[in-house]
Amino acid sequence: QVTVWLKKIYGDVPIPPYEVNERTVDILYEVMECNEERDRDVTLLIEDMKDQTAKYEAEAEYWKDILQESLGLSEGSLSQEAATDLADLVESAMELEVEDTSLTSFYSAINHMTTELYKTKSKNEEMELKLKTLTKKLTSALMMEKQLEEDIEKVKESQEAERAKAEIRSKNLKFLENKSTDLKIKIKEAENQLLALGLDQSLTHEALVKSSEELAALQKELEPLKKERESYHDLP
Repeated sequence: QVTVWLKKIYGDVPIPPYEVNERTVDILYEVMECNEERDRDVTLLIEDMKDQTAKYEAEAEYWKDILQESLGLSEGSLSQEAATDLADLVESAMELEVEDTSLTSFYSAINHMTTELYKTKSKNEEMELKLKTLTKKLTSALMMEKQLEEDIEKVKESQEAERAKAEIRSKNLKFLENKSTDLKIKIKEAENQLLALGLDQSLTHEALVKSSEELAALQKELEPLKKERESYHDLP
């Protein structure tokens, strides 16, 4: 419905691009309803005026025939001034939709039309205020949409940067793992060569690591003994 309405409004001009989401469509739908309601009011008013015009034109013809037949009066028998006044009187009566041309009918019709004018003016002002409010909401929604797009773009750029850093770290980690494996192989080969040359088994890397771990365990066991020994230093 909104798309059809926009095509009707813009005609041959392309519809300006906008983000189609639930919020923007709801706002445009409200604007469409206000616009269509005003169009319906104007159309009904025009149709009513046409009906009234046809009614009074038919009544004028009826009275014209009566005046010609009964009194022999016609537009040609009146002076220019009288014909002009009569035309103004008829036009005023038709515009004011009065039943007759008495002053009471004219005053009553003028008062009624003045009241309707104020009501219509008040309704138009209310509709304009509502339209301005909806326009502000739409503008705010479009600005928010633009800000969200910018934020999404920044997040994407940040993710790309983090992904690039993660790839670099992964490559460095892979390089270090390969380097560590290579060094272990070289150490093992060197130990095998040294063992072949008569190196003591206790001097190999694995033996030294094991000895270091055993030494650390023994030092840990000695800690409470050292503390106990220190307690005797103050004795005479």
